[in-house]
Amino acid sequence: MSPANDPANNDPANSPDSATRPLAETPMSRDPSNPSPMNRAMDSANTDSANSDSAATDSASGLAPHASFDGGDLDCGNGLLLLIRRHIDPLEVGQRLEIRSREASVRTDLPAWCRLTNNPLVGQSIHGPETRFVVTKGARTTPKRATTPIESPSAIEPEKRTEPQHRIEPKSASETQVAVGTTVAPEASGPRAAVPLPDLPAAVRLPALPVMGIGSWPRPRWLMQALAERLQGRLSEAEFQATADDAVRLVVDHQQRAGVQVLTDGEQRRDNYASFVGGILDNCQLIPLTDLLPYVDDPDKFAAELQALDIPASEVRHPAVFGPLGRSRPLAVHEYRFVAGLADAPCKVALPGPYLLTRTMWLECVSDRAYTCRNALARDVVRVLREELVELLQAGVALVQFDEPVLTEVVFGQPSEKRSFMCGALSERLPPAEELAFALRLFQELTADLPQERIALHICRGNWTPDESKALSGSYQPLLEFLCQVPVGNYFLEACTPRAGEWDMLADLPHDRRLGLGMVNQKVAAVEDSAKIVARVEAALQRFGDRLMLTPDCGFATFADNPLSSAEVATAKLAALTHARAQILGHGR
Repeated sequence: MSPANDPANNDPANSPDSATRPLAETPMSRDPSNPSPMNRAMDSANTDSANSDSAATDSASGLAPHASFDGGDLDCGNGLLLLIRRHIDPLEVGQRLEIRSREASVRTDLPAWCRLTNNPLVGQSIHGPETRFVVTKGARTTPKRATTPIESPSAIEPEKRTEPQHRIEPKSASETQVAVGTTVAPEASGPRAAVPLPDLPAAVRLPALPVMGIGSWPRPRWLMQALAERLQGRLSEAEFQATADDAVRLVVDHQQRAGVQVLTDGEQRRDNYASFVGGILDNCQLIPLTDLLPYVDDPDKFAAELQALDIPASEVRHPAVFGPLGRSRPLAVHEYRFVAGLADAPCKVALPGPYLLTRTMWLECVSDRAYTCRNALARDVVRVLREELVELLQAGVALVQFDEPVLTEVVFGQPSEKRSFMCGALSERLPPAEELAFALRLFQELTADLPQERIALHICRGNWTPDESKALSGSYQPLLEFLCQVPVGNYFLEACTPRAGEWDMLADLPHDRRLGLGMVNQKVAAVEDSAKIVARVEAALQRFGDRLMLTPDCGFATFADNPLSSAEVATAKLAALTHARAQILGHGR
């Protein structure tokens, strides 16, 4: 989870012609039926961008701005910063943007944002109720990425709404409390926009007690440099992919030396496990987290959480949706095909889950420019993930794992804190029963009619720091009903850390599903004692039988810039698991 995977370099929208196109030729999309302050400001912004020359002689700095827009009454926490980003991104470094505002708080908040993002505030003047600011684009702003609205079918027909547009409509708690082991039908709100199901290859039969990683692997320093240079536009897409190919080869070599039965590519091409999709999906853009500070209830606490990642807030990026989501490029199919060509072994691919992506991408006054409500965004999230899932299964991947760590924030987060930075999900959450029901319906839509034995769910309690005290704690009890109902055939769950509680209650999970339990803790630098691992595995076998799989609790480097283990320690921990497996299988199992 951290900076740098932006396939925008391969996007036609980033051609030289697009980069120099005047703002007036690329007006921002809006929903004419939505009279929100953001849409009103967008109307004014599009008009003013086309006439920025008229502001040249009346600029706050005395210097002619290269673009200008009227932010109206928006404050920095109500969408103004996103409008600024949309106008400043197409400018060249050193060019100037004029912002006109009638909101008094912007006089304090905007200079702070300028300092954080290295976009110098070079002028400020007051004209009656209006303040005019001139900001020069600095060298460290996010690269340009134009977005073009596309036609994309919706997974479910939009519902008619009378509630406020930012609120979702999950079923009530009474409607979602059903018996453990039963199935909840998806909402009858329209036909599923099905991806045509091709003939899928048969599932790969995994050996007994397979050992595998969860997903991420520490990136070498030279790959981190390549990620940064790609983000800055100083490395071509082809050059980056060639560099990443070399990193994946090393990751596979480490896993083979450790003796694992299922390979991953270590997520080497990604900046982190989830937000990388923001640089790939159509009409989605990665935004520095400094732009989003006003959306959290406690910016100081938020900044402290980022500090735990040891990453400057201006360099951590978050996906923001500016138009209907589309998948004109694969998210991970190319990753699978490369790693599958390196070894004759089953492979697993991890993707961010539908609930996580919806929570991550839905930001009031940002996403509602493209979607009327969170449900509408979720339909397109499910659609693009389903397209990817089908293509991965067709390509032959053994397991597709959907990561949903934010589910633990739903049940273990403080009730008074409706927002947090838990795994990058900034959007507001509703009560746990409603959120879990919402997540369940997303998975039902995502996996319908697909082979569950090749689909997996991973849940953890936070993996952004080795400090166990900063991650969430709690047993699986509040998630057990969801886990029993979610339509997947495999679970990958934290179990080694004491924060996860006891695993006995997991015996209530459906017995036809495989269970991957964490037997080593990636947050602990020391490699676990082999005899203790054997004892834990033996105890788990007694409880869960031969459906057991052996893994670490979570990935070794969820954030590219913040690995929790070195490659050597990661290899040693997987080797300890395979050694324990060999001992147990050698004793007659």
